[in-house]
Amino acid sequence: MELSLAQHVLAEQPFSQLIGARLTAFDEGTATLEIDIEEHHRNQQRYVHGGVLSYAADNVLTFAAGTVLGPGILTRGLTIDYVLPAREGTLRATGTVTHHTARQAVCSATLEMVGPAGAAVCAVAMGTAVLVRREDWGARHGS
Repeated sequence: MELSLAQHVLAEQPFSQLIGARLTAFDEGTATLEIDIEEHHRNQQRYVHGGVLSYAADNVLTFAAGTVLGPGILTRGLTIDYVLPAREGTLRATGTVTHHTARQAVCSATLEMVGPAGAAVCAVAMGTAVLVRREDWGARHGS
């Protein structure tokens, strides 16, 4: 899959549209997702809400996995550690495949807040994505 097709897949996700996410890199074993930090991304303390960071980690891990597994994958599990509150600029999430088989990929993600002063890591995550065959998906979801 090429970057333009992966960008189309992301654009088809209504929640990704709501968040304002964009895929900026999609290459063998890695993907990068960016979100310009806006008012609606903030929590009551004026930091980027942890759910936005988790969303970015989840999606970038799955897109990174898609570079080696192809389409039709879902996140199996995800853990995230928040390192520093994200405040301003652009949230950049970079996912990297650390190991994969024919049906699953284990990936890591680094989330950075990028602004005029440079980049600072605000979260790190690990996750697993699995290949789901269409016939398996239909059986699980009654279609």
